[in-house]
Amino acid sequence: MEAKELTENTNNANRGHSERVIRKAHEAENTRNIRKENYDVVVCGGGLAGFCAAVAAARHGSRTCLVQDRPVFGGNSSSEVRVTPHGAAAFHVYAKETGIISELLIEERARNHEVIFENGWTNSVWDMAMYDLAVRTPNLTFYLNTSIVEVRKSAERRIEAVVGVVANAETTLELSGEIFIDCTGDGIVADLAGCEWHMGSEGRDEYNEPHAPLQASGDVMGSSLLFKTVNTGAPAPFEAPEWAAKLDNPDFFYKEGRRPNDVRGGYWWIEIGMPWHTIHENEDIRHQLTRYVLGVWDWIKNKDPNTKELAANHAIDWIGQVPGKRESRRIQGLYLMTEHDPLNRTVFEDEIAYGGWFLDLHTPGGLLAPTSEHASAEGYSETSSYMVKSYCGPYGIPLRSSIARDVDNLMMAGRNVSVTHAALGTVRVMGTTAIVGQAVGTSAAIALKRGIALKDVPGQAIREVQQTLLRDGCFLPNATNEDELDLARTARVAASSEAACAGMDAERDDKRRFPETEVLRERKGQWIAIAEEKLDRVAVCLSNLSDVEQTVEARILPVDHIWDYRTEEIEPLATTLLTVKPGASFEWIEWDVRLTKAAGLEPGKYVRLDLLANANLQWHVASGAVPAHTCAYEMGGGKMRRDWNGPTRSFRVDPPQRSFGAEQAINGVARPNRYTNLWRSDPEAALPQWLELTWEQQRTIGEVELTFPGHLLWEYHGYAPFYKDPQCVKDYRIEAWVGGAWTEIAAVRGNYQRHCRHRLEKPVTTAKLRVVIEATNGDPSAAIYEIRCYAPQGE
Repeated sequence: MEAKELTENTNNANRGHSERVIRKAHEAENTRNIRKENYDVVVCGGGLAGFCAAVAAARHGSRTCLVQDRPVFGGNSSSEVRVTPHGAAAFHVYAKETGIISELLIEERARNHEVIFENGWTNSVWDMAMYDLAVRTPNLTFYLNTSIVEVRKSAERRIEAVVGVVANAETTLELSGEIFIDCTGDGIVADLAGCEWHMGSEGRDEYNEPHAPLQASGDVMGSSLLFKTVNTGAPAPFEAPEWAAKLDNPDFFYKEGRRPNDVRGGYWWIEIGMPWHTIHENEDIRHQLTRYVLGVWDWIKNKDPNTKELAANHAIDWIGQVPGKRESRRIQGLYLMTEHDPLNRTVFEDEIAYGGWFLDLHTPGGLLAPTSEHASAEGYSETSSYMVKSYCGPYGIPLRSSIARDVDNLMMAGRNVSVTHAALGTVRVMGTTAIVGQAVGTSAAIALKRGIALKDVPGQAIREVQQTLLRDGCFLPNATNEDELDLARTARVAASSEAACAGMDAERDDKRRFPETEVLRERKGQWIAIAEEKLDRVAVCLSNLSDVEQTVEARILPVDHIWDYRTEEIEPLATTLLTVKPGASFEWIEWDVRLTKAAGLEPGKYVRLDLLANANLQWHVASGAVPAHTCAYEMGGGKMRRDWNGPTRSFRVDPPQRSFGAEQAINGVARPNRYTNLWRSDPEAALPQWLELTWEQQRTIGEVELTFPGHLLWEYHGYAPFYKDPQCVKDYRIEAWVGGAWTEIAAVRGNYQRHCRHRLEKPVTTAKLRVVIEATNGDPSAAIYEIRCYAPQGE
C-alpha cells in the first residue's frame, strides 16, 4: 500500500472514530457510564488482606471481583506507602506466614534488585509481583482506582451490591454478589451497610485487658509517612522550606524514642493521628506528616551532630504522600478477640490463621505525644517490663472474628476485624492480615460451594476450611493434615539417605553478629530434637571472660514445641553444674547426661538445653543453622523469646539424633513445630537424593504436591536482593514405577518456591512414586517438608 493511501485511510478511520464518539456523547448527554456486573464474591480493598482473600476465593472456583481505591495493590506495603510487611517471624523462628503471601514475597525477592532493610524502600517490583498474580488468576476480575461510595441492601441483613466510582474514568460500577468481604481498612462497606463498629480504646474495666487505659477514649494509633534517601557520592545540601516543622531539641529524638538510626530513612515514628480524625481528616494528617518529614530530614542533615557527617552525601529520593494508617473502625463480628486471647494463646475450634507480633500499641498523637510508642521510648529493651507483658504468640485467630454480626453475607479481613484496640496491636500487622485474608476468601468459596450461611461455616465447615488452608500451603498451630483424599498418608515412605543431628560447631569468625549477646547475662536455651531412646552426652562451646574458674547450671527440659518458652513451669529431666577453667576460649564443655526413655526422654519430641545466667561466660552461636533447631533467651516473667543473634547456638549431642527421617514428610505438619517435620538427606551423600512412597496396592495419581524448606527463618526484610533460599529444592523430577521401571511423570528446573503443585497431564497408576532431587539452591542436603498425592480430579 502506498504511503499516501495509508495516510488517507488512517485519517478517515480517525474521523470516523471521532464522529462515533461525538454521536455517542450526544446520545448519552446527562447520563453516567454505569456498568453492572454480578459475581459470587466481591472483595473491597486491595491491601494484602483483600488481595489474598480475592486470590483465594478465585482459586477455589468463585467468580471474584477485587476493588481497590489506589492505582496499585498492596495497601501499606505498596510502593505508594512502602511499609515492610511484618509478621510472626520477627519474634518466633520458623513462624513466617505462608500461603499466598509467601508465594508473593518469595517471587519478589527472587526478582528484585533492591535491598529491603526496613521501611521506605519498597519499589514497583513488589507492586508488579501482585499485579502479575492478579492477571494470571482465573475467575478473578479487578478494578483499580475505584472507591466504594454506596452499599445497596436487598433486605435488612443482606447486601445486594456495592457501588464504586472509577477515578478519571467517569464510570460507576454496580457490583452485585453473594458474599462481600470488607478489606477497606476503614470498614467502609460495613459502615455503609449499618454494621456496629468500634473506634478508639476500650477502658480497663470493660475486658480487664492489661494494655487498656483506665478510661475508654476515642484515641487511635496514628498514621505514618515514610521517606527514602540516596547516597549521591558527593555533598548534597538541603534547605527545608519555611512551612516545614522546626525541630531543634535533641531530647525529642533521643529521649522520647525517635532515634534517627539510619540516614537512609524509613522511620515509622514519623506518625500523627490525634487530634485529627484518622478518617475524615486524613488529608490534614498527610499535610502535617509531610511537614514533619522535611523537618526530621533537616534535623538529620543540618543540625544533629550524630548524623550530619553520615548524611552529608545523602539526598531525599522519595517522600510518601499516602499515609500508612494503623487504626480506624473495627467491625463487630461473631467473636470479639481481646488481648487475653494472644497472651494466653487461646485455642479456637475455628482457628483459621495465627499471629505472633507483639502487642504493639503506638502512643496516640505520635509526634505530638510526650514520647513515641512504649517499646521505642524504652530503647527497644527486649527485657523491659513492657516488652515482657507484650510478647505473645504464636497464637490462633478464629474465623468468627472475620464474620460480621449484623449482616449475613459480609466478612472482613485486615485491621478492621472484630478485635479490641489492645488486641489490634498484634493482629494488625500485614503478615497476619494476609493469612487472615486468605482464610476468609477460602471460607467464602467453601460456604458458596456448600450452600450454607457464613455464620454456619465455623460450626459446619471449619474442618474443610482448615484442611483446605493446609493443603494450600498455610500453617495452623493447632491443626494437622487429616485429608482423607491425600494418598500419601497411606503410603510407606523411604529415602535414599537421612541426615542425623550431631550438633553444630561454634562460629569463630571475628565478624560474627553481636558477640556481646553470647554473654550469659540471662538464661539461654537450645532446642534439640530427640529421635533415639537415649541421650548419652551433650556439650556446649563456652568462653570464660574472667581469670577465675566459673560454673554454670545446665538443665535439660522436655518442651511441647519450638515456641514453648516456659522457664518456671517445666520439671527438668536432668540438671548439673558445668565448670569452665579461667580464661578458657571456645572450649567444649561436656556433660555425661545419660538420659533414657525410662527417665522421661521421648523420641519424636524436643528437649531444651538451658544454661542459666553467669555474666562471666559466653555461650557461642553456631557457625550455621541446624534446620529445625532453634534457640532463645530469658526475657523475664518466666518466659523466653527468640534469639536474634542466630537461629542455633553451638552444641553437640551423642549419639547423633536421626531426627530428619523420611516419615517426617507425611506426618501432617509442613514446618518445624512439635518436631522437625522435615526429611533431610545426609549432607555427606552427593545429590541426587530421593524420597519414595510405596502403597500395598496400586493407586491412580493425578496430582502431586510438595512443600520444600526455606523462607521461614527471617522476616521479609531479612532476605537479600535476587534471593533464592539455599535450602529450597531447585531441580527435581517425579517418577512412577510403571511396567517394571521408573518413568518420569514431571520435571522442574530452576525452582525457588517452597510450595509446588503438579497436576499431571496424564494420570498414572502405580504402587510406587518418588521425588528425585537433583539440585538445591545451595544447600548440600535435599529436603522436603511434605509430600501429598491425590487421585485425578473428579475421581
